[in-house]
Amino acid sequence: MITLALAKGRLAEDTCSLLAACGIDTSVITAPGRQLVRKTPDGKFGFIMVKPTDVPVYVHAGVADAGVVGKDTLMEANLPLFEMLDLGFCRCRMSVAGFPDAEPNGPGKLRVATKYPNIARSWFSQKGIGIDITVLSGSVELGPLVGLSDVIVDLVETGSTLKANGLAVLEDIFHISARLVVNQASLKVKADEINPWLAAMAAALEAQS
Repeated sequence: MITLALAKGRLAEDTCSLLAACGIDTSVITAPGRQLVRKTPDGKFGFIMVKPTDVPVYVHAGVADAGVVGKDTLMEANLPLFEMLDLGFCRCRMSVAGFPDAEPNGPGKLRVATKYPNIARSWFSQKGIGIDITVLSGSVELGPLVGLSDVIVDLVETGSTLKANGLAVLEDIFHISARLVVNQASLKVKADEINPWLAAMAAALEAQS
């Protein structure tokens, strides 16, 4: 059995469409209920329903053979996983945003509010800019609005929330989409099961493009 770590919501919904195109029964994923561990009727695929940020953790630990996760989560976790396919959905950007006409905040470190401290630290380090990070789990856009930070590092899809609050994208860090990742050991031990499935997934993506 191949076990996948899936996050409920849009990621799981779009993944279901792709799995179904490969002939996999996805009714157990969409079925109502609170079951966190599910499997297809034929017993060939199992699914564990987790939070998006936990997908890389479960795959790295070998509890799941594979998982579907956003590139942002993957880079923030920075775990040694095999990134096999760019699934192309859930597209957005990781960006630095703030007030477009803000004056530099003196000679001190740039104050950054974010849900992605590792990504922010790496980005500004490459640019030679010292930062003080405040990690937030809620509306990061509040940082500059209430004087908690100079800028934010966050996901941007349409930019409507930024615009509504007088903020703007100052620079893009990288583009994001959903990725299929595989546990390194699983790819070796379960090669006969995983490789044909990966080929089917790649073919389904090609057919949808």
